[in-house]
Amino acid sequence: MESLDALQARVAAQRDTLPSMYGKVDFSITPERFAGTPEVPSTLRGARAEASRRRLLSDPETVARARAYTMLGDTVADAYAALMPQYGFKRLIAMLTQACDQGVEAVAEAPPELVAFIRAMEATPDWIDMSLIEAGARASRNPSANLAPYIVRGAFVATFLNKYSALPMALTGTLSQQTAVRRIKETAAFFTTTSLPGALTRFGTGFKAAAMVRLMHSMVRFNILRGSSTWDVGVYGIPVPQVDQMPAGTIAVFLLAFKLIRQGRTEFTPSERAFVEFNRYRCWLLGLPEELLPVTPQAIHDAMTVYSGTLRDGYDDATCGALVRATMAAYFPSDTSLRSRIYDWLERSFARVFFNRSFLAGDTTGKAKLMGVALRPYDHVVFVVMGLLIYGRERLYKAALRLPALRQAADRRLIAKLDRLLVDYGHAEYTTDPAKYRDSSIRDRHAAAAE
Repeated sequence: MESLDALQARVAAQRDTLPSMYGKVDFSITPERFAGTPEVPSTLRGARAEASRRRLLSDPETVARARAYTMLGDTVADAYAALMPQYGFKRLIAMLTQACDQGVEAVAEAPPELVAFIRAMEATPDWIDMSLIEAGARASRNPSANLAPYIVRGAFVATFLNKYSALPMALTGTLSQQTAVRRIKETAAFFTTTSLPGALTRFGTGFKAAAMVRLMHSMVRFNILRGSSTWDVGVYGIPVPQVDQMPAGTIAVFLLAFKLIRQGRTEFTPSERAFVEFNRYRCWLLGLPEELLPVTPQAIHDAMTVYSGTLRDGYDDATCGALVRATMAAYFPSDTSLRSRIYDWLERSFARVFFNRSFLAGDTTGKAKLMGVALRPYDHVVFVVMGLLIYGRERLYKAALRLPALRQAADRRLIAKLDRLLVDYGHAEYTTDPAKYRDSSIRDRHAAAAE
C-alpha cells in the first residue's frame, strides 16, 4: 500500500504535472464536501453505521488518506484528456480506440500520454489474482442478464442523492431525459460487456470499455475545471475523484460483504472470492488503487463506510432532484412498439420501488415525494409480481449453473442474452460535450436554488 506521504505528494503534484487542468486548484484546502469528523453529518444512516464511522474516523491517518483520495483524479487518463485543445476530443477517442484494438504501437505518432495510459492499464499488479477473473465473470453473467436490466435505472438514480458527487452529472447535460437514457445505457453496456468471456483480457471489449470510461471521466474533469463557472473547488473538491467511482464499481461486492458480516462470516467462499476478484480487477482497470479495493468482507465494509462517512450530507433539488426526475422519466426501450411501451411502464415501476427500498428506506423527510419518486399504490403490486419472475428466473439459472450436465448450456444461454442486451443498449459513445459546461441554464438553476 502506498504511504500517506507518497499519496499526499501525488495529490499535490497534479497541479505541477497538469497545470492546464489543475493549475488553479489549491490542493492544501479541505473541500466542504469532506466530512472528516463525526460531528459533520454524512451520507451514512443508522446507529450501527454511525458507530462504525466513529471507530474508523478516530484514526487520523484514515481521515488523512480519505481526504487525499477526495482530491485525486486519474493521473494517466487526465494527462491524455488534457491534450484535447491540441488534438480535439474525437481524435483522442480514435487514437485510444486504435490503441486498445491493435496496440499502442499501431497508433501513428502516438503521444507519450497515450502510451503511458495504455501501459498503466497493461501493468496488472501482483495483488490481482488473474486466475480468478474468468470464474468471477462467469458468476456475474447470471445477475447481469436477468437482474441488472430491471435495477440499472434505480441504481443509477442512487448516484444522484448527494449534491457534492452529483453536480458533475448535471453539468454534463444529464438533466435532460435524452442524455439520461444515453448515460444509463452506457453504464449498463459497460457492466454487461465486462462480464462476457475474455472481455477483460488485454484486447477484450471490456478492457477497451474501461479505457473509454476513464477517458470520459477525465474529459469531464478537464472541461469542468477549465470551463465551468458553477464548479467551486472549495465546496466540491475535484470533479469525479477516483474515490467517487468506488460505490458504483463495488456495490455488488459491498452488499455481499455486508451480508457475510451479518451472518458472522469472515471469509468468502471460493466462488464468492472469484466474484470479488473480478470486480476488483474491473475497478482497477477503471483506475482505482489497491487501497480502495480491499479483499476481505470486513475491509470492504470499512472502505465503503469511510467513503460514505466522509461524504458530507447534502441535497439540492436543482441538482439531485432534477437528475432523479429526468432519469426516472426517461424512455428506455429502443422502439415504441406496444410491447416496448408495456415493458417501459413495468420496468420504471419496478425501478421506483427498488430505489425507494434500497436507498430511501426509513426516510421521513418527504424526499421521495420532493424528488418525484414517491410510491404509487400499484407500484408494490408490480414489484412483487415482477420480482417473482425476475428473481425466480435468476435462481433457476443459479441452480442450473451448479449442475455439471447443465452448466455449459446455461452459460451459453446467458451469453446470448447478454449479447442481445448489448444490441438494445446500442453503441456506447463514452463522450462528453465541452459546451455543456458553459450552459447558462444550469447556472441559472443553481442561482435560483440558492436564493
